[in-house]
Amino acid sequence: MFIQTEATPNPATLKFLPGKVVMDAGTADFRDPEAASAQSPLAARLFAVDGVTGVFFGYDFVTITKDDETEWQHLKPAILAGIMEHFMSDAPVMASQGEEASAAAGEEFFDAEDETIVATIKELLDTRVRPAVAQDGGDITFRGYREGTVFLHMKGACAGCPSSTATLKHGIQNLLRHFIPEVEGVEAV
Repeated sequence: MFIQTEATPNPATLKFLPGKVVMDAGTADFRDPEAASAQSPLAARLFAVDGVTGVFFGYDFVTITKDDETEWQHLKPAILAGIMEHFMSDAPVMASQGEEASAAAGEEFFDAEDETIVATIKELLDTRVRPAVAQDGGDITFRGYREGTVFLHMKGACAGCPSSTATLKHGIQNLLRHFIPEVEGVEAV
């Protein structure tokens, strides 16, 4: 098994491509070992590597976030071994797909009269934003819309990325404002 790695815009995050489907549908974002051990054998294995602070699963990639003290040259071999051992064992990535789907759904908020605007926002996010962000090892999901402000949740490489504010304000905000005049701003939650 050959696992490729790719840099992301976030220097504390690397994208690992195992050459296999990681998540058939949706994504999973783990920010602590407790949640990981309860929901994902693979995430639990990766959190066992000293220095790992975040694990994110996309369709065909795993994004790992590290602490500031540990260097990638020390982490990469252990992470690569953990991913390889997991996929060679044929163990499931998630303990239960149902649990992950409900956790990923989260609570959305918006007024009923804004339903058409929200549908357009979600379509633009799904067709134009999320594919580009996934290439960088992250994901952005809709959380809400209120009084002209769109609230988004940033995951994987996007969470804590130094360029995430620029992505939100100059990229996503401008895109949404272009297509939806009612959108005044975009905020991360």
